[in-house]
Amino acid sequence: MPTESTLILVKPDGVATGHIGDVITRLERRRFSIDALKVVHATPAELRQHYAQLVDKPYYPDVEEFMLEGPLVAIVASGVDVIESFRKMTGPTNPQDALPGTIRGDFGRAWDLGAIRNVVHSSDSPASAKREIKIWFPDFKG
Repeated sequence: MPTESTLILVKPDGVATGHIGDVITRLERRRFSIDALKVVHATPAELRQHYAQLVDKPYYPDVEEFMLEGPLVAIVASGVDVIESFRKMTGPTNPQDALPGTIRGDFGRAWDLGAIRNVVHSSDSPASAKREIKIWFPDFKG
């Protein structure tokens, strides 16, 4: 089976509460490779590109404000079925719906100050992964 790449963002809440290592450990335990990793302070322009499908939604300003609160960690990970596998590891968007044992179930919080604090973002498809990796790692050749 061919390998694929995905983009994972440890959001500002995950960074602030010390869960960068937890996310990396879960990736490594599943034998996925970490091909690129960096700490970044997102810009409004990067976030508008990343969340292009949400920019016109009434809740987008809260999403952007939350993502600008502090640093995030951008990760490119690869492996067989990494996109689907990591999304299962992540759990549903709303941490209240996420089972214990998932990243969001273990570390996320429900709506707080206008935005869900759900620790991580992960690409939802190969096309999204390719687009998102170019935003956060413009020179990545993987």
